[in-house]
Amino acid sequence: MRHLLNTLYILSEDIYLSLDGENVVANRDKQVIARYPLHTLQSIVSFSYSGASPALMGACAKRQIGFALCTPRGKFLARVCGESHGNVLLRRTQYRVADDPAQSCLISRTMIFGKLYNARWSIERTRRDHGLRVDSQQLTNASRQILALLPQVKEATNLDQLRGLEGTGASAYFGVFDEMILGDKETFFFHTRNRRPPLDAVNALLSFAYSLLAHDCASALECVGLDSYVGFLHRDRPGRTSLALDLMEELRPCMADRFVLTLINNRKIKASDFLRMESGAVQLTDDGRKAFLNSWQTRKKETLTHPYLGEKLPWGMIPYIQSLLLARHLRGDLDAYPPFLWK
Repeated sequence: MRHLLNTLYILSEDIYLSLDGENVVANRDKQVIARYPLHTLQSIVSFSYSGASPALMGACAKRQIGFALCTPRGKFLARVCGESHGNVLLRRTQYRVADDPAQSCLISRTMIFGKLYNARWSIERTRRDHGLRVDSQQLTNASRQILALLPQVKEATNLDQLRGLEGTGASAYFGVFDEMILGDKETFFFHTRNRRPPLDAVNALLSFAYSLLAHDCASALECVGLDSYVGFLHRDRPGRTSLALDLMEELRPCMADRFVLTLINNRKIKASDFLRMESGAVQLTDDGRKAFLNSWQTRKKETLTHPYLGEKLPWGMIPYIQSLLLARHLRGDLDAYPPFLWK
C-alpha cells in the first residue's frame, strides 16, 4: 500500500536543485543551503526559474517521485515523467475506452455525478454551519437545482449532453460561491470564474489550488500505470493531462474549493498576501504562497473515512485511491468506477 509522504515546495526563484547520493540538495549561488532525503518525498514542486539537475530529475522519475516545474507566480510549465509503470495491457484498454464515445461516457458520467454531488454538499455544509450568516434560501435553491441534475447525469448517453449538464450544475454552484465566503468581502468576493490570468483574489486562490490538485492527480494516475494524457471527458490535446483533469473534476469541490473557502473564512490568508498587476491580474505574494502551501500540506495529512473503501485515509491519498479504483475498473475487477462522494 502506498503511503502519504511529504511534498517539497521550492518557492525562492534563485534555488537550483541537485542530487547528492540519496538527497535533494538546494543550492543558492553554488552554496548548499538545505538537504532533503529522497525517501521522505512523494513529490517536488518548484517555483524557481533556476531549475534542477538532470541527475535529480532522473532519480525522481526512477523512484516515482512527482516533479513539477512552475513559474514563480504559479503557472504550470512541465512535469518530469519516467518510464511508464504497470501492465501495458491496462494502457491499451484505456486507449480503447477513450476511443469509444459510449464507454467514455459511462466513466465520465460517474465523475461528473461525483463533482455535482460534492458541490451540492459543499453548499449544504455552509447552509448547515452558517445558516444565520448567509442567504439560506439562495443556497437551498442552488442545492435543489444541482440535486435535480443528478438523475439526468446518471442517464446521460453522450459526452455533449454530459458537458451541458455539468455546465448547468457549475453555473448554479458558482452562482452562490460568493455567498459561502464569510469574511472581508472587500478583498474576497466572487462574481464569476476567471483565469489566465485570475482577476481577483478568490480566483487566484482557486487557480493555484487547481494547479496543485492537477499535479497530484497526474502523478497518482501514472503511479498506477495509467496514461494521464488520455482522458474520457477531456479529449486529447497536446501537452494536456486530460485524464488528470477528468479525475480532479469530482475532487474540485471538496479538495480545492472547500480548502480555499476555509483559508478565507478562517483568516489564514489576508489582503496583503496578494499583488495586483498593471494588467489587472491578481497574484499571490511570496508570503501568500507560503501560507497557502503550509495549509495545503496540513490539509493533505488530515484523515477521513473513504466512502467506498470504508477505510480511514489522509486526504492526500485520495487522488491515488481514486486512480487505483479507475485502474481496477478498466481491468474488469470492478463493474463501474466508484466516484469519491464526500459529505
